[in-house]
Amino acid sequence: TALEGQDITVVGTVASLPDAIDRGTRFTFDVERAAAPGSAPIPPRIVLSWYADQRRGDAQELPSVQPGERWQLTVRLRRPHGNANPDGFDYEAWLLEQGIRATGTVRNDNAANQRIAAFVPGMHSVVERARGWLRDRIFAALPGRPYAGVIVALVIGDQRGVSQSDWQVFNRTGIGHLVSISGLHITMIAGMAAALIGALWRRSFFIGSELPLRLPAQKAAALGGAVMACVYVLLAGFGVPAQRTLYMLCVVAFALWSGRMASVSHVLCAALAVVVLLDPWAVLWPGFWLSFGAVATILYASVGRAGEFEHGNADWRTRAWNTLHAGTHTQYVVTVGLVPLTMLLFGQISLVSPIANALAIPLISCLVTPLALAGSVAPAPLIGWLLGLAHWLVEQLAALLSWLSALPHAVWTAPLPAWWIFSCASLGMLWLLAPRGWPVRWLGLIGVVPLVLNVPTHPKAGQVWVTALDVGQGNALLVETANHRLLYDTGPALSPQSDAGSRVIVPYLKTRGIGRLDALMISHSDADHSGGARSVLEALPVGWVSTSLLLDHAIVNAAADHRRCLAGDAWTWDGVRFELLHPVPAVYESAKFKPNAHSCTVKITAGNESILLAGDIEATQEAELVERDATALRADVLLAPHHGSGTSSTLPFLQAVQPRIAVFQVGYRNRYHHPKPEIYARYADLGIERLRSDDAGAIALQLGDGVRAREYRKEHARYWYGR
Repeated sequence: TALEGQDITVVGTVASLPDAIDRGTRFTFDVERAAAPGSAPIPPRIVLSWYADQRRGDAQELPSVQPGERWQLTVRLRRPHGNANPDGFDYEAWLLEQGIRATGTVRNDNAANQRIAAFVPGMHSVVERARGWLRDRIFAALPGRPYAGVIVALVIGDQRGVSQSDWQVFNRTGIGHLVSISGLHITMIAGMAAALIGALWRRSFFIGSELPLRLPAQKAAALGGAVMACVYVLLAGFGVPAQRTLYMLCVVAFALWSGRMASVSHVLCAALAVVVLLDPWAVLWPGFWLSFGAVATILYASVGRAGEFEHGNADWRTRAWNTLHAGTHTQYVVTVGLVPLTMLLFGQISLVSPIANALAIPLISCLVTPLALAGSVAPAPLIGWLLGLAHWLVEQLAALLSWLSALPHAVWTAPLPAWWIFSCASLGMLWLLAPRGWPVRWLGLIGVVPLVLNVPTHPKAGQVWVTALDVGQGNALLVETANHRLLYDTGPALSPQSDAGSRVIVPYLKTRGIGRLDALMISHSDADHSGGARSVLEALPVGWVSTSLLLDHAIVNAAADHRRCLAGDAWTWDGVRFELLHPVPAVYESAKFKPNAHSCTVKITAGNESILLAGDIEATQEAELVERDATALRADVLLAPHHGSGTSSTLPFLQAVQPRIAVFQVGYRNRYHHPKPEIYARYADLGIERLRSDDAGAIALQLGDGVRAREYRKEHARYWYGR
């Protein structure tokens, strides 16, 4: 903690492909030595972001950073920290798995920042530089093409070039696992290499060699396939998901070489043991459970069907039919068998995924990926032809997937199931997919009934739940009554391609099984309050939108039903009263007010308890509210105005509100230094309990039968949080 925010000079090597981010670049840095204050050690692996200096009058160009280079940099570091929300992505656990124990930014000090060596020899440096070379070749051969990022993802596993809109289509159609160096692609490439080597090995007699007499062709093929899989995994940056597939293939190859390939289930269990021993963190990620679960489900459902799909001496029509039948059965087994696990992990299932995968798996695995791999290393003009053909195929597939994704019921969403619902559904699926001869297998569908009938939780009539999501520096609160839901603000825009709406709010709503909002209120136009609005409006239907924005604002134009925030407006949902206290019409009529002065301020009352959401109002607006009607401000919970800035939370205002609890939605070590120490202390002096999202994560409040507050990081404690 003592080193956070201090200037530290580090010397080390760039250990990853740089990622282009808004106004800068991000990369992993292996520290060789550091000059840190005191004797505190610097972690050996860190992640750095290098931004262009926006304060300079001229347009600063950052130096090109390449993998394998040695640099001396002046940096400011902080402990790993990510957003902590229920069922959200645990960024801190991911950093720990990657061996990264600090993140930070490069200080724009041109005298201290300098490249020391253009290339530092080493296996890792060679691999990363090769990946960078391949990525540059692909983008150069496909300039401006919309799916060039997909081709890069298939060749080197770098998915950062795939747009958010494309990911939405891929995930809704259930083929997201194919847009990367997935286990399927690694297995396919390894199988192709093994088949080629085996065929050449068996035919070595024609060139005067008798290689099969020295080493059986089957063992040579297994060795060649394992080596090819290792090369492909290295291209993927040796990422953890790719490692799992490599370990499984190596276990298969070892079993064949040792002559102990007793059964496929033994090989699966051995691979599972290797993965867990070498990477215990694997159990935290969905890919681990889905990959092993899929193989186990196929093995379980195929018992008793060993001879059902055999070709024997059948003619080509029968063989073709058996192959199609086997593929269809496998797709059915995987799709149906993984329903409980998929709902437990994601809260949604793509109903069009069987069709999408039936088309995408053979196209991407057998055509696009080989073309992309061959094209990425081919000389001109072959590189343009091969990559162009691969891109055209992806383009045609994407058009079909977009149509499937747009179907009204393409995706079924439901709340994440409770343990007993998941258990019933799993047992039902096991019964339904039981081997041939099992009695009345259709009874397994009964176990799925609780999963189908699972509905979102909601408060009782007269109560209100308010969830202050951890979106970093910004506001986003979900307000729920018995039958209605309102979202107050949508968090910050993180980059042109990413915002809190798509990264935090929409995923949270999906895991809760919430598919519609009755209302969306955007307090004012600042990006940390309105940044995620477009993503929310595009992801799910919204009844009406209330804002203080200009009438030609993009969010206003995107709303089907827009209403302006005006003091005096009020409504009641399920016994809970909503009252708008600000802004008054005069605020809209004057041009002297900043956006903060327009903040929609709403008081929500459930029974004898209430919460006041004050947006970013400042001292002037606080004084006006106190003067207009101080008693109307009384509330048990207060969303700290302007995140606890020095221009808000005046003493008269706090004395009028008299909150028991104050919620500060702030980003960890944010550049505004919110909440200001003197303001934070003012709340404490008044005996107000203070809850901060940077310390607590998401904060859940319940009002209407007393006031209860829950902090996500406390209820979901993990030792890597380090709090």
